[in-house]
Amino acid sequence: MLTILIGLIIGIGLPIQTSINSRLKISVGSPFVASLISFSLGTLFLALITIFIDKSLFFPLILFEREPVWLWLGGLLGVIYLTSNILLFPKLGSVQTVIIPILGQIIMGLIIDNFGLFGSLVKPLKWNRVVGAILVIVGVIGAVSINQIIAYRHKQFLPDKSDNLWFYRLIGIVVGMFSATQTAINGHLGIVLNSSVKAAFVSFFVGTISLIIIVTIIHPHLNFQRSKETPWWIWLGGFIGSLFVLGNVYLVPKIGTGLAVVIVLVGLIIGSLLIDQFGWLNSNKNPITFAQIVSLLIMIFGVIIIRLL
Repeated sequence: MLTILIGLIIGIGLPIQTSINSRLKISVGSPFVASLISFSLGTLFLALITIFIDKSLFFPLILFEREPVWLWLGGLLGVIYLTSNILLFPKLGSVQTVIIPILGQIIMGLIIDNFGLFGSLVKPLKWNRVVGAILVIVGVIGAVSINQIIAYRHKQFLPDKSDNLWFYRLIGIVVGMFSATQTAINGHLGIVLNSSVKAAFVSFFVGTISLIIIVTIIHPHLNFQRSKETPWWIWLGGFIGSLFVLGNVYLVPKIGTGLAVVIVLVGLIIGSLLIDQFGWLNSNKNPITFAQIVSLLIMIFGVIIIRLL
């Protein structure tokens, strides 16, 4: 029960982090710089927690020789996932940019569990896990698409139809698979380091270094421009993101990658609906519809099937 609660909480925090970082992007003028600030603050936060709990940020260097290279790439996969979503949005639109990576996440999560990839627990692919995953996908499509379809009808946003959309959809699926892989890698890293907080710190540190390189290449002469009206909460995205990674590192060894991805996904949708309902973080209010509530119940039923049957 505790693992499900943790998964839901960190999932709810993810759309809140996205909203915060979107506002930060307006203040700094670049999504990459906003991501770098978020990752840097998250890394600092995790460093302090790691020092407080483990008394040290360091680990035996022999691990670099003894362990596979992929063990240290979780942070890089996180950056790829974040950056790809930014690039896919103008091509696919907001609905497909959300839904298609989720499809990749669930597929890869089930594959990782079935074969025990990246040091994950082996959970054979049985009928209940397939049916449960399908129900979650159906629920996600219903919860996310209702309001967006209305927006499309009012021509508030239309995806670019001039390019090969299936190419970008394929990228979206692969990016979602990268996200599930990151979850599995960070979970195993926590076992190797014998510390969830240290594994989360390493992941964020790698992500921060990757973003420093990206920002240096893209914005070699960056001028920081802060808007006059900058709310205090725009600096909290990194802390929420760090807790998200930390929670995943804790969950994967206990319940497996597939179920961790699904539970966090349900929390993500709940958080998104709450933001829409109450207009948190200066966002527009979009009251929750009956169809969205039904979709959420379908997702929860899917998780129950995966978890209990």
